[in-house]
Amino acid sequence: MNFKVFLKNKACTVNIEKGELISLKKDEKEYIHQKGNKGWRNADDEMFPVIGPTSKNNFRVHTKNGDAILDQHGLLRELEYSLISSDENSAKFIKKYKNNTLINNSKFPKKSTEQNLSWPFDFTFEKNFTLENDVLNIEFIINSDKGMPFMLGYHPAFLLSNTGKETLISNGTEVTLADVYKAGANACPILNSDKIILKNIDKNDLEITTKNFNNFMLWTEVDNMLCIEPITQYTSYTDQKFSEENMRLSEGKNTFSVTIKVL
Repeated sequence: MNFKVFLKNKACTVNIEKGELISLKKDEKEYIHQKGNKGWRNADDEMFPVIGPTSKNNFRVHTKNGDAILDQHGLLRELEYSLISSDENSAKFIKKYKNNTLINNSKFPKKSTEQNLSWPFDFTFEKNFTLENDVLNIEFIINSDKGMPFMLGYHPAFLLSNTGKETLISNGTEVTLADVYKAGANACPILNSDKIILKNIDKNDLEITTKNFNNFMLWTEVDNMLCIEPITQYTSYTDQKFSEENMRLSEGKNTFSVTIKVL
């Protein structure tokens, strides 16, 4: 799928490529990290059905249907989206997976010992965009067998001023880029929160609100971009085993959302 989808209204424009949010503009100012710039090769991604470095668990995740082989942040990112529908203000995408299907691992062999990934459950994963005024809503719908264990994270990257002076506010607490740098590869946790505000230097602030994630983590290694990631669980600083015992269980259909508002 090599096509792009454009959403627009009087306030904002949005560019989506292969289901990936690659641009959000208001008044000609860009809010999304641009692919090819330093920092990260992507603009957004999803982490499913696990979040975090499975290497500490020998790339195995223990489930009632047997052990899965998953690399960091799962296998959803290795699948391609199909476009369901789109118009000027909305677009719907889907990924489908059949249990135990072997998926090539793009991290192999340079960054992983596992050539193929697999998951012992069927699922479909929908990603739906809706643009209304200066608000972009992104909805995730997961359909699976009831009781399937999972974690979910959304991994968008936002464009910064390259000054290192941006700050964030959540639960009345300020977080600086220095705090995010200090956390390193583990990412900086913002737990028990459904809202975070990015205080921009060179453009309007952003308000990011979520439903059913309940946590964020923050990651960057550069001054020009910041990943603000809604997550269902935070695994980096823990010795938590990647096991069904430490994951949510599906209700059959689970819905999550992320709303990005230009203030």
